[in-house]
Amino acid sequence: MPGAKLCAPPGAPEGRDRTVRIGVLTGGGDCPGLNQAVRAVVMRGMDHGFELVGILRGWDGLVKGDTIPLGLAEVEDLVDKGGTVLESSRTNPFKEEALLETTLKTIEALRLDAICALGGEDTLGVASKLFDLGVKTVGIPKTMDNDIDETDYTFGYDSAVEVATEACDRLRDTARSHRRLMVLEVMGRHAGWVALASGVAGGADWILIPEVNLDLDEMCDHLTRVYERGKHFALIVASEGVELPAAGGETAERDAFGHVILRKRGVGEFIAKEVEERTPFEETRLSVLGHIIRGGAPSAFDRFLATRLGIKAMDLAKEGQFGMMSSIQANEIRGVWLRDAVDQLKRVPAELYAEIKTLFK
Repeated sequence: MPGAKLCAPPGAPEGRDRTVRIGVLTGGGDCPGLNQAVRAVVMRGMDHGFELVGILRGWDGLVKGDTIPLGLAEVEDLVDKGGTVLESSRTNPFKEEALLETTLKTIEALRLDAICALGGEDTLGVASKLFDLGVKTVGIPKTMDNDIDETDYTFGYDSAVEVATEACDRLRDTARSHRRLMVLEVMGRHAGWVALASGVAGGADWILIPEVNLDLDEMCDHLTRVYERGKHFALIVASEGVELPAAGGETAERDAFGHVILRKRGVGEFIAKEVEERTPFEETRLSVLGHIIRGGAPSAFDRFLATRLGIKAMDLAKEGQFGMMSSIQANEIRGVWLRDAVDQLKRVPAELYAEIKTLFK
């Protein structure tokens, strides 16, 4: 393998010429596009003479030193595969001092010159913090929630919307056949992008997102008017992160990054019960899309986006632009600072939701 120059971060002295070893990991929830991004990372890394090392199960693998080779043979056929060949976890090496110390020692033991992290706010947040400690990192934004800042889109989002929209279409068919009101709960912890886009594309009569306070009276009054004008079926699309009047709050069970475990909150169940009691619809049915939205082959858009972002990440490493993330803005792939990308979430603007409400007739 030809040698590649290990470039230092901007303003730091450059290292000597040698073969660069870059560890590649995928963290957090899986989503369509991860394998395609890993494929692009390896192929572009080969152009730059890098040696790519696969780290298994996200930051957990870096803590434990679990790695696999990553070469053309391992990634060439991943173009249509869902999930992540590197596997994933929600391990947070900053949760305990001992975990962080072990992580830093493992990076040294594996002779890794840099880490390429593919993930959402938590995974990229760890990459940003490691960079602050002197570890050379580059990031690639993935999440079906589309809530990473400094990028127009994250891969996984388009595929998730396609799955959720198909579910809306199917639910509308059976709702119409049985004069029922259907509630579809989709993923979306802090941001309602998936619910909003699929609800619009799927003809929902009401859409609930975390960015907008739940107003049961407004929603049920609207659904009552829908029924009274002669439409005896309806569809509600709700993000799982919608705040409920009786939410668990600080006592709810949380993951390693401090997030409430949403599957136990029962947003869809609560909404279905309320609308059945408050509206003329005789029957409501709940469907929770859950992890179905994560799996399966990615859309063509996500394959293309993931590939472009993966290529850019290796270009950033080659140029010594560490502490940065590949991003798409106005259809241009560019580098942005990781700290800026994870400083705040990209959420649905109030004016966009207000615009969409014109469809609630």
